Amino acid sequence: MSSYFSKIFGASPVKPLQAHMAKADECAARLPAFFEAVFNGDWVNAAAGRKEISRNEHEADALKKDLRLHMPKNLLMPVARADLLSVLRVQDEIANLTKDIAGIVIGRRIAFPDGLKKPYMELLCRCVDAANQASKTVQELDELYEVGFSGKEVDLVQSFINTLDMIENDTDKMEIEVRAVLFGLEKDLNPVEVMFLYKVIDLTGELGDTCQRVGSRLQLLLAR
Repeated sequence: MSSYFSKIFGASPVKPLQAHMAKADECAARLPAFFEAVFNGDWVNAAAGRKEISRNEHEADALKKDLRLHMPKNLLMPVARADLLSVLRVQDEIANLTKDIAGIVIGRRIAFPDGLKKPYMELLCRCVDAANQASKTVQELDELYEVGFSGKEVDLVQSFINTLDMIENDTDKMEIEVRAVLFGLEKDLNPVEVMFLYKVIDLTGELGDTCQRVGSRLQLLLAR
């Protein structure tokens, strides 16, 4: 692993950050298939999906640890080492949230009521869009590095961040709608199940918010 990082640091100091974000995005991308299995009561495939999410999260965690260990403290680049590590922390929350969402659902074998399935899946897929857009934005960092965080590449990255903000705004509105649907179904559901359903919705909304925070951190890099 150390030789791997030595190699990619030689090419670009932001390559490991991009690899980590891609892995976090991969975690989030597995959630729709996981929930399809859950909605169908297919707990065997749901458990297998959760296992894959957990594996991806562990891989992201390993990348995070190696990046922290191998990023030189005297790194000469147009942005501060601390700023890159700040982006890394937010990226890592994406992988963690994905694992937490799947873990709660599997641990409780949460049964989603029929009326909640479609609006929740729409919210989830929009949050996955946010993760994908965050990853797309981070993948432009090496280009920014090569041009010294200036020029037309800055405008391109800013446009990506603007799109990410728009997606996150969608997820905020959709989360409110999903919570309203669940509120309307509460009286016919087990109160404990309702509590955990709200928890899953909250974590899903937080996933969208966290993806947007990746964009906010990158925007700070551009500003400095």
